[in-house]
Order: sequence, then structure tokens, then C-alpha cells
Amino acid sequence: MSEMLSGAEILCRALVDAGVEVIFGYPGGAIMPFYHALPDHPRLRHILVRHEQAAAHAADGYARASGRVGVCVATSGPGATNLVTGLAAAHMDNSPVVAITGQVSRPMIGRDAFQETDIIGITLPITKQNYLVQDVTELAEVVAEAMAVALEGRPGPVLIDVPKDVQNQKIEYGAPRARARGQSRPLTPGASGGLEDGVRKAARLIAGAERPLLMVGHGVILAQAYAEVRALAEKTGIPVITTLLGISAFPDGHPLHLGMPGMHGEVHVNRAIQNADVIIGIGLRFDDRVTGNTASFAPQARIVHIDLDRAEIGKNVPVAVGIVGDARDITRRLVAAVEPRRCERWVEHIHGFVRTRAESYRGDLSPEAILASIYEASHGDCTIVTDVGQHQMWVAKLYPYQRPNTHITSGGLGAMGFAVPAAMGVHLARPNGTVWAISGDGGFQMNMAEMATMVQEGLPVKMAVFNNGYLGMVRQWQQFFHEKRYSCTPIWSPDYVKLAEAYSIPGYRVKEASELAEVVARANAQPGPALVEFMIEQEANVYPMIPPGGSLSEPIEAAPAGAAGD
Repeated sequence: MSEMLSGAEILCRALVDAGVEVIFGYPGGAIMPFYHALPDHPRLRHILVRHEQAAAHAADGYARASGRVGVCVATSGPGATNLVTGLAAAHMDNSPVVAITGQVSRPMIGRDAFQETDIIGITLPITKQNYLVQDVTELAEVVAEAMAVALEGRPGPVLIDVPKDVQNQKIEYGAPRARARGQSRPLTPGASGGLEDGVRKAARLIAGAERPLLMVGHGVILAQAYAEVRALAEKTGIPVITTLLGISAFPDGHPLHLGMPGMHGEVHVNRAIQNADVIIGIGLRFDDRVTGNTASFAPQARIVHIDLDRAEIGKNVPVAVGIVGDARDITRRLVAAVEPRRCERWVEHIHGFVRTRAESYRGDLSPEAILASIYEASHGDCTIVTDVGQHQMWVAKLYPYQRPNTHITSGGLGAMGFAVPAAMGVHLARPNGTVWAISGDGGFQMNMAEMATMVQEGLPVKMAVFNNGYLGMVRQWQQFFHEKRYSCTPIWSPDYVKLAEAYSIPGYRVKEASELAEVVARANAQPGPALVEFMIEQEANVYPMIPPGGSLSEPIEAAPAGAAGD
């Protein structure tokens, strides 16, 4: 059976057929036909954001929490360009997002029409694929393909640009046909030619290692390889390191869990890397925030790198064995191939490394105390979404994650303003769970208008604002490396309690640790959104820190001479 439908109606129908339930967007001229058709499709819940960047971040958060495609919609010109930061964040962190943008009518393309931009050209470097649909007969097939492309292989964002006249065209509509797909890329140098051969080589390296480490990244979460990684660690006794995006892939309280590596990783974790003789990296990119100076990274280690994308194998660090494939499948094979063993002496040696934490807080309202209160109020049963900056590192290092995929942050792009809208998406993916969006006073102000979205759409996200009156991480760099010249980093904030009241939500301010338990518990128990402002010490720092261009062996554990606070 077929029927006469407009392109806009086909677009809605194709989204429903693809199983989409929630979309985040903002209407405008070039996408107006889609919005005209949308009310006829009640299975598509539309969340009206206050800025298109928030739509992309919310779709990203939804995708990370659900494992499904997150969908965002914007009009042409500024609407489309406002999506770019969110798409870049999804691209860097491998999040399956489909963005649908309106475009000026086909006869006007290339004529500098009102609100025309070449969003295809703009987003080429930050999408897996994008489409300019110039024939309404292709629209349903493009949507179906885009949804598949976003999820298949290494996930990522896809953009569909639909001219307004294509949305208005009417055709006889039937079921979409599958479109032809491109061929996979050739094998990259450094990758093993055979999967089984690679697994056998990795098993031999593990058997002969005296100081092995498992480094777990975001690929383990994407592949849901939690049980397999834990089985590998427990069968071999190898201690486990989780990258920023790999946090919550391995239980924080497990005796083999060491913590986070890299620029702000704990000293004992980085020293373990520098002393390891074999490192098995699963689903990570060995990016610069993990490795520090790559020339001095893990100088004694032979590296086994397991990744779905063969382009990552050997890209940043040389590898002894590269295995291309799904993290869950490869790790399961590796568990079967290795012999049981223990690494007690090595684990004891790691825990024997000096582990100091500089006294960086004055007063008792420390990040540790704040995060402990959130954990206790939610009984550890919540998802934490963080923004970017000092608070992001404190949360990554101090919050005791016990359940998989409960830590969501902007890792690769490091986009300030991520937490609040992404948390909205997380809530819609996990409507029965508690979601906390944790931001600094800088990042929060970038997307705080989304409180209106929470109220209008009934999204009970809990918001925590770490207020130190600075752009904290930039200020810390200025303190350490720029002679304490705090250029343009002091930042004024509104009265967040009054701001919350203006948005008709409960707002609280905490100045002393003695207030924490009661206030956080009250906020956590609110049936709708709530905001808590934490007045933290102004010049609190994140320790340790690897200096720019430095080795993991060169941590800063206190403010450098001449940069210490008064």
C-alpha cells in the first residue's frame, strides 16, 4: 500500500519507522514544513530546547545513556551552525547522533539566500556522513541509512540537510529501500592481519609479563564489554586503569581498580604506566591527555591495542600487537586464551608508590565532601553528567562509580555547557533514574536557559553548580604557568537561588559542609528539577597535574614555586 505524502510527512514517518521516540529541536523558516507535519505523529516526542547547541548535546546525552540514536532538529543558517559544537562533541566521543536541518529551497542554494549556510561543507570533518537531499524520493531511504550509519562500527554523528521545497513536495510513499553501502577501509599498518593470531600473541605477552596493566576506554562502554573486561582482570590478576571516558566501565571499589591516568590522573596510576612491561589497551585512543608526552609514555611496555577502528591502531603510540574488532568479542576471546595467573607483587608494588594529594582546599566544603553527599543522597543509584573544567576532574577522580555507564562527560572536545542539556537527554533515556548535572559557574552559564526546557517538559534533572568565581581550570593554568596573571578568568554569577526561583524550581546555596547532607537530600528528593549552588574555595586546584609537554613521570603535586596562593 502507498499514499501521497509530503517530504515533511515522509521525514516524520521515516523517524517513526526507525524507532525514534524523542527528538530535540528548535523550529524556524526552512524546517517549518517538518514542524507543520510533526503534530500528526504523536509517537515522536519533541523537546523544545532554548538553543540549538543544547539540542545536539541533549541528543548526545540520550544516545550515550540509551545506546540508541539521538536525534536533533534545527532550521537552516544559524540554527544549523548552532548544532556544530554539539556534533563535534559527539564525533570526538563516538556518540550516535542524527541531526536533521532545514535548508533553503533548491533554486536558492548557492545564492546567499536568507539564512543559507553550507552546513554540509561545515560539518564534513565532524560527521561520519552527511546528506543533502535533493530528491524527495530519496528522503526515507536517507533517513534509514543515516540511522544505521550512526550506529554501525565506530558510532558517530550523521547530518541530513533537507531543502524546504523538498519537504513540501508530495509523492507516493511506500516502504524505504536499502541503499548501497561503501566498502570498509583497508588494513592499517600496525594492525594484526588475523584476529585469532592477534589474540594468541596478546595472550603470550600477558603470560610472560611481570608488570601488566589493563587500560580501559570508552569502547568498552560502547560495546558493553563490562563482564568480559572484569573476567579478564580477575582471571589474570591484572590491575585496571579507566580513562576519563572509560570511567564506570569497571567498578570503582574493585580491588584491581587503580583509577584514572593522564594529565590529572593519580600519581600511582601514572607511575604504574611508566613501570609497566605490558599494557593491554581496550577501546581507547591513547590520546594526549592520557599519554602526556608520547615520546616518554610507558617506555618499558609492549602495547596490545584492541579497537574497532583500525585507523586508531598505532596512530598515537607504537604497538606490539594490534587487534581490530569489537571490544566485547575480542576480550571474550582473550579471556578464553589466557591462562589463570596472579599479579599480587606487582599490585602491591603499585600501591607502594607514593600517593600524595596536595592540600588545595581551605575550609571544609571540599569537592570530596560535596560528591560524597550526592552519592549518599542518591544511594549511589544515579547518573552523573559533568561539564568541563576543574569540577569534571574532581568528579572523575572522587565519585565512587559502581554501575556501568553512569559517568557521562564531554571528553574529546571538552565542550563547556555540555552537562545541563546532556543531562536532559540522559533523563529521557533513563526516566526512572536520578540524573545529576554537575557544572562549574562558567560552564553552567553557557546553557542555563535550559532550565526553562526542564520546567516546560517536566524533566527532573538535579543541577549542582561548583561556584568559585573563576573559570577555574584556566585560572589554575594561569597560576601555575603564567605568573598568576588572572586575565579574564574572574567570572561574575547571578544569584543562582533567585534564578532558580525565577524558573519556578527549588534552589539552594551551600556554604558549609555541615549543610551538605540535608540540602543535597532535599534537592535529590524533589519531584522536578532542582539546583544547588556550592560555594567552594576560590583558588582550589586539581592535583596532580602533568605540565604541558611533560611526561607522566613529572607530576605537579603542589603549586609551583612562585605560583602558590597567598
